[in-house]
Amino acid sequence: MKRASTIIIKKRIVTVFLFAILVFLVIIARLAYVQLVLSDDLSDSANDLWTRDITFAAERGYILDSEGEILAENVTAPTVLLMPRQIKEPENTAKLLGEILDVPIERMMELVTQNSMSVMVRPEGIKINNEQEQAIRELDLDGVYLAKDSKRHYPNHSALSHVLGFTGIDNQGLMGLELYYDDKLKGENGSLSFYSDAKGGRLDQLADEYKSPKDGLNLKTTINNKVTTIMERELDQIVAEYNPDGAMAIAVDPKTGGVLGMSSRPNFDPENYQDVDASIFGRNLPIWSTYEPGSTFKIITLAAALEEGVVDLEKDRFYDDGDIKVGGATIHCWKRGGHGDQSYLEVVQNSCNPGFVNLGQMIGTEKLFSYIDAFGFGKKTGIDLQGEGNGILFKPENVGPVELATTSFGQGVSVTPIQQVMAVAATVNGGYLYEPMIAKEWVDPVTGEVVESYEPNLKGQVISQDTSETIRETLETVVAQGTGRPAYVDGYRVGGKTGTAQKVGPNGGYLENNYIVSFIGFAPADDPEIVVYLAVDNPKNTIQFGGVVAAPVVGTIIDDSLRAMGVEKRTDGLEKEYAWPDQPKIEVPDFIGDSTDKLAEYPLDLSIEVNGEGDEIIDQSPKAGTMLESGSTIRLFLGHENDR
Repeated sequence: MKRASTIIIKKRIVTVFLFAILVFLVIIARLAYVQLVLSDDLSDSANDLWTRDITFAAERGYILDSEGEILAENVTAPTVLLMPRQIKEPENTAKLLGEILDVPIERMMELVTQNSMSVMVRPEGIKINNEQEQAIRELDLDGVYLAKDSKRHYPNHSALSHVLGFTGIDNQGLMGLELYYDDKLKGENGSLSFYSDAKGGRLDQLADEYKSPKDGLNLKTTINNKVTTIMERELDQIVAEYNPDGAMAIAVDPKTGGVLGMSSRPNFDPENYQDVDASIFGRNLPIWSTYEPGSTFKIITLAAALEEGVVDLEKDRFYDDGDIKVGGATIHCWKRGGHGDQSYLEVVQNSCNPGFVNLGQMIGTEKLFSYIDAFGFGKKTGIDLQGEGNGILFKPENVGPVELATTSFGQGVSVTPIQQVMAVAATVNGGYLYEPMIAKEWVDPVTGEVVESYEPNLKGQVISQDTSETIRETLETVVAQGTGRPAYVDGYRVGGKTGTAQKVGPNGGYLENNYIVSFIGFAPADDPEIVVYLAVDNPKNTIQFGGVVAAPVVGTIIDDSLRAMGVEKRTDGLEKEYAWPDQPKIEVPDFIGDSTDKLAEYPLDLSIEVNGEGDEIIDQSPKAGTMLESGSTIRLFLGHENDR
C-alpha cells in the first residue's frame, strides 16, 4: 500500500514538472514571438502613445502656361493647432485666440479644454492671414502651435477659372485641372513628432523626429497666357456690349490638339468660388454644354462632299430660289428669295442652307454620318478635364430625308464646343483628328527637370491632305468674300465660317429671337497655327447673326494672338471684297521728311494730329503701310531735319 502511494506521488511530481516545462516553453515561445514578430508593431504602438505629431503640409505643385508663366501658385497661410493638455491658462487663451480668429469665446473655450491630444480650429484657424499669424506669434501662448501651411493663389484671378478649377480648405483639388491631376499636384505631407507624458506635456529630454514634406510636381500646360488674356478681354467686352445669356471661347493649336485658351461667361474667382452659385463654377461650358451648332457644322458636310468627290466647287452649280422641299417639309434659306444661280463655292461663301441640303443628299445618309462619327461627334473627345459631354446625334434608324437635310446644315444635332473645335481643326490641319490636351509635362519643383511629358494623341486621319487644302482655301474665301468678312484681318490669311443656331425651348420647339451666334476661324490659312471658336448665347440689342456679333471678335482674337505668338504678317492673302456699308481700309502714307505744307496734298479720309514744333515731319504713328479704318487718327511729330 505504501509502495502504491509513492508511485502516485512520483507521477504527480513528474506531471507537475512536465506542465511547468510546457508553461515555460509557451512563455519562451511567446517572448520570442513578441521580440521577433511583434516588436516593430508594439514599438510603433508605444511610440504612438508617447508621441504627438504636427503636420507640415506639402506645397502643392504650381500650374504653369506653356512659357512657364504662373497660373496657380501657393501663398503662406499657417494653420492653428491646439494641444489642450499643454494649455496652462485656458480662459485667457480662449479669449485671446477667439478675438484674433473671430471665434465666440464659448466655442473657443470648448476647444482649448477638449479632452484630446490635439485640436484644430476649423475652419477659422485654417490658413490664417498674415495679420492673424503675427498676432498669435507675439502672444507666444502655451499649447498653441502654428503649423506650416499654404493656400492656393491664382494671380490672374477669374481668368481660366473653369480650366484651372480650385482647391478646398485642405488643399485638395475640387474642380478643373486641380481635381483632374490632384494626385500629382498635392505631394506628400511631412510631420514633426515630439514625445509627451501621459498628460500631454512635452518631454524635452527626448529628441523630436522630423519628416520633411514632399512637394507636388509643377504642371506645365499647353495654355498660352497671352492668348488667354486676349480672349478674356474680348469676352468681357461682349458681356458689356451685348449682355448675353452666356458666352464662350476656345483656342487650340491644330497641329497638336493643345488648348491655347478656354474661357466662358459667367465665370468666377477660384479663390472665392463660394461666392457664386454652384451652377456657375460646376459647369465648364466649352466642354459640357451641348447645342445645335448651326452653320459652323457645314464645314463637316463640306469635308465629306469633297472627300467623296460628289461636287466640284467651281464647276458644279446650284440654283437657290429661297427654299427646298424635303420629305414633305420646306427648308428655307436665311436670305429671303434665295441666292439664285451660284457655284458650290458660292454656296459655301453664302452659307446657303438649301445648297448644303443638296450636298447632304448627294453624299447620302450612311456616308455623311460615317464622317460625322469619324470627326468625333457623339462621343467625348478625351480632354483632360472632368465633366465633358457627349453631344446628341440621330440614331441611324431614325434618320429620314428630313433628318439628313437638317443635319447637313447643323440643325437637329447637338455637339459640344470642344468637339466642334477639334473637328474643324482636323479639316484644316491635313485631316488629322487629335485628342485635345492641356497637360504638357510634369516638372520637379526643386531641380526643374522634366519627369514626365505628354505627346499629342493622334486619333486618326479623317480626310486627305488634298481635301484639307481645298477646305482651307474655300474657307479663306468665306472670310474675304462671303459671310465671314467681318473676321478679315489685314496681313493674316484668315479662314472661317459663321454660325447662327436656333435654341430649343423647354417644350421642345425652337425659341423666337433667341439664338446662339458663333464663328470658328483659323489662321494663317495656308498653314494654320491657331483655331478659334467663339459662341455667344442670345446677345441683346443687336442683329443675332454670327457674322455680325462673333466674326469680328474672332478676327480680333486671331490678329492679336498671332502677333503675340510671333507670327509675322504677310501680303499674299486674298483681298477683301467690301459690301455696303463696309468701307475699304486706307493705307497710311509715308509722311516722314515732308513739310507740313504738303499735308493738304493728301486726300485722306483720316484725322491728322500734329505734335511738337518745327517745319518737318520727323516721325509718325502708325507706320507707313498700315491699313486703317476710315476716320482713324494719324499722329505726326514735328521737328527739324537734324532731329531725325
